[in-house]
Amino acid sequence: MREHLQFYIGGKWVDPVTPKTLDVINPATEAVIGRISMGSAADVDKAVTAARAAFETFSRTKKEERLALLQDIAAQYQKRYADIAQIISEEMGAPIWLSRAAQAATGMGHLAKTIEILKDYEFEEKQGTTLIAREPVGVCGFITPWNWPVNQIMCKVAPALAAGCTIVLKPTEIAPLNAIILAEVFHEAGLPPGVFNLVNGDGPTVGAAISSHPGIDMVSFTGSTRAGIDVARNAAATVKRVTQELGGKSANILLDDVDIAASVAAGVKQCFMNSGQSCNAPTRMLVPASKMAEAKAAAKKAAAEITVGDPMKDGINIGPVVSKTQFDKIQGLIKKGIDEGATLVAGGPGRPAGIDKGYFVQPTVFADVKNDMTIAREEIFGPVLSILPYKDEDDAVRIANDTVYGLSGYVSSGSIDRARRVASRLRAGNVHVNGAPPDFAAPFGGYKQSGNGREWGKFGFEEFLEVKAIIGYGA
Repeated sequence: MREHLQFYIGGKWVDPVTPKTLDVINPATEAVIGRISMGSAADVDKAVTAARAAFETFSRTKKEERLALLQDIAAQYQKRYADIAQIISEEMGAPIWLSRAAQAATGMGHLAKTIEILKDYEFEEKQGTTLIAREPVGVCGFITPWNWPVNQIMCKVAPALAAGCTIVLKPTEIAPLNAIILAEVFHEAGLPPGVFNLVNGDGPTVGAAISSHPGIDMVSFTGSTRAGIDVARNAAATVKRVTQELGGKSANILLDDVDIAASVAAGVKQCFMNSGQSCNAPTRMLVPASKMAEAKAAAKKAAAEITVGDPMKDGINIGPVVSKTQFDKIQGLIKKGIDEGATLVAGGPGRPAGIDKGYFVQPTVFADVKNDMTIAREEIFGPVLSILPYKDEDDAVRIANDTVYGLSGYVSSGSIDRARRVASRLRAGNVHVNGAPPDFAAPFGGYKQSGNGREWGKFGFEEFLEVKAIIGYGA
């Protein structure tokens, strides 16, 4: 069992102010695999003090110095790559192939993209006799989730470091061990003391202390919309910058000129990836009403081909969901779908056949779903797909936009022009056309209750910069 009972503050591993521990659970086995300390507001104070002191010098470093640090971080990350992938699978349940190919890979992806951006970025420009300068926003507080843990840490930390900011991180307490490894990576790469600090703990305690702390200039949060609202409220009194990447209920529109069987199968697979625990998962599949029967058959077949099991074994498509709390929530929503009259096409309540331990959920598909049903409104965050019928293109767009969320959208069509036209009508921050994969250079973030601000690429990098005008600077 791994015990990590210290926090990383000021370049050292230090004891918590008040001892209090939490077990880390493997969701596939329900066994305790680690133990961490749970921090307090006093620990956050210590971390902020270290970050503020470090900001005085780190904010003045040259671009070339920060480039060298990021390149050293990338080298150390590569050395620990296998460890990172392994621990992610153990503590949050992603199949080991997914941890290697995507979960751990996204950390390197964000590092590489940030290095590329920083190399060519101009922090100053002349506008007549005025100098427009872009400067680091300050001390940044980061609160990150368990579903793509390294992805969400690195897409914040890498651009913040590139900008010259210093950091206080509270990773998820549910899957915190990967963040411990990242702290070791940053230490070995030679980050100056206080530039990066880590305090474990829960949202109501450490998260609230970070978001409300007057010594933190910006807070970036990824998680549920409910928790994001709390973060914004806590931050309001100090008027700090707040960026939020929150929930989603993304529509996947299959237009009437696609191969329904192939498009449905692809949509099922994408929805169930990472056990459905992705904020941008295409959880509402919209199909022409006239093709609902064909869609049901294709979805049932695709769901039957999804193999659920031990994430450390070969041939497994999805592992467990992350915790008993999540398992129970998903089970309740599956029951709600049945009670409200949706057609259960595949899966349903309970664990998959032959599995009697772990937080495993049956890959579940509902059809004939109405957009006012609970399963079409609430973010389930599990391997549960809702298939909704639509009358025509306008109706599909109306249904897709009829949600409080606006993170992602998906459009498939035999005509690229038609797909582009529909994509332009969706009220979402990211729209994927004809199965296009993610783009690390593209801004990631949402409309409406899916949050504000952007991550990834140049747009994400510039969230960590303030703009200063020095008027009368001269020719």
